[in-house]
Amino acid sequence: MPKDRLTIHASLVRRLIDVQFPQWRELSIRPVDVNGWDNATFRLGDHMKVRLPTAARYVVQVEKERRWLPYLAPLLPLQIPAFLALGAPAEHYKFPWSVCSWIDGDLPSATNDFDRNSMAIDLARFLTALQQIPANEGPLPGPHCFFRGGPLLVYDKETRSWLEKLKTEIDVFTATRVWETALDSPYEAGNVWVHGDFAPSNLLVANGSLRAVIDFGSCAVGDPACDLVIAWTFLDGQSREIFRSNIQADQRMWARARGWALWKALLQLGQQTGSGSANDRGGRRARRVIDDVLSEYEI
Repeated sequence: MPKDRLTIHASLVRRLIDVQFPQWRELSIRPVDVNGWDNATFRLGDHMKVRLPTAARYVVQVEKERRWLPYLAPLLPLQIPAFLALGAPAEHYKFPWSVCSWIDGDLPSATNDFDRNSMAIDLARFLTALQQIPANEGPLPGPHCFFRGGPLLVYDKETRSWLEKLKTEIDVFTATRVWETALDSPYEAGNVWVHGDFAPSNLLVANGSLRAVIDFGSCAVGDPACDLVIAWTFLDGQSREIFRSNIQADQRMWARARGWALWKALLQLGQQTGSGSANDRGGRRARRVIDDVLSEYEI
């Protein structure tokens, strides 16, 4: 774990709530079953959650969600969290933090009670609606969203470095072709809203259907190709084709989406390999994404 990333315990959250929001003093506080990386999340009672940035680089996401969640929510076909309160830095925790609504549901990894083909349609419908929301005043890509929505060129040096380091692990020749095709397919349309981290860990399923999309900390306005990575990180052959058809991605957008998927999977596999755990669940998942991206490119 990076040295600047905080480990946050429920006892700290209890103190923050009791001092700053005494009206919620009687509500229970407990960690969520699966936590994220940018924020530590705790349930507050039955209907709220507390989110606390784990490092300074994630703090900007708090204000961004406070500003934009109320704007986006009524224009989307699925639930997203409601921003309820802004917490202030305190003696034992130096960053601003948030209280948002809790949405009941399971992560896709925790249930088999859904049809992946139907999910592909719901995912495309959500992204289409998101992209149609007026984006004139939205935040442009930058460090706040790790350049999601921006040009892939920002990750060119890093990607080529991982390709070199992983040359004994993957088909580097085809991977390089995938990457360069993505770079040669620049986005030329107007900026649209992007979620920025449209991943299975930010989807909630209930009663066999996609119920909600959470964690908009990496949202921005720009090129929507970064959100299409879900096609490889969650969908498979048939459902991927259904998703692509419903999202109406042309060849250039699909090429950039493959580039985003390849970059992230190379990063994950490289980090796992460096830690000696390339064959654990995360490493195997990254390999599968890379294999799917390269196999599709060769067809």
